[in-house]
Amino acid sequence: MPAIDTQTHTTTDKLTELDLRLLRQSIALAEESKQNGRHPFAAIVADEHGNIVASAGNNSMPPQGDPTQHAELATAALAAKRRSPEQLARCTLYTSAEPCCMCAGAIYWCNIGRVVYALSEHTLLGLTGDHPENPTFSLPCREVFVRGQRHIEVHGPMLEDEAARSHTGFWK
Repeated sequence: MPAIDTQTHTTTDKLTELDLRLLRQSIALAEESKQNGRHPFAAIVADEHGNIVASAGNNSMPPQGDPTQHAELATAALAAKRRSPEQLARCTLYTSAEPCCMCAGAIYWCNIGRVVYALSEHTLLGLTGDHPENPTFSLPCREVFVRGQRHIEVHGPMLEDEAARSHTGFWK
């Protein structure tokens, strides 16, 4: 069993090549979301064998979008329709950016057991500035998860330079 850092509520083990491949796939989907005129975010839920259960880009941008349809929330909700809570506890949500507090709540309520993210909320704020379409919270997902009754393993930030590319120039 991996060692757990009780301060940050994360494991201290390394990620696998599969984890990195799926994280990069979420980053590529974020770029695709940007190319489709949406905010450059995306997420994937995969089972313990790496089989993709659900994926989504961001659909929160006005005028057609719903501000609650962040990629992580949409992906978690779709995965919850396709798998039982017991199965979701063994799944990982891979995301191009750290889940906001709303998305962290959705991940928690859907019983997804693990999160791997690229951009930190802090780095994202540096890229978006005070853009009105992305008023970030200064609330790391770990702080949301640690207050719940279930443990959620968290890895990130990582591959931030790769994930930042789709945001470059977008928030101007």
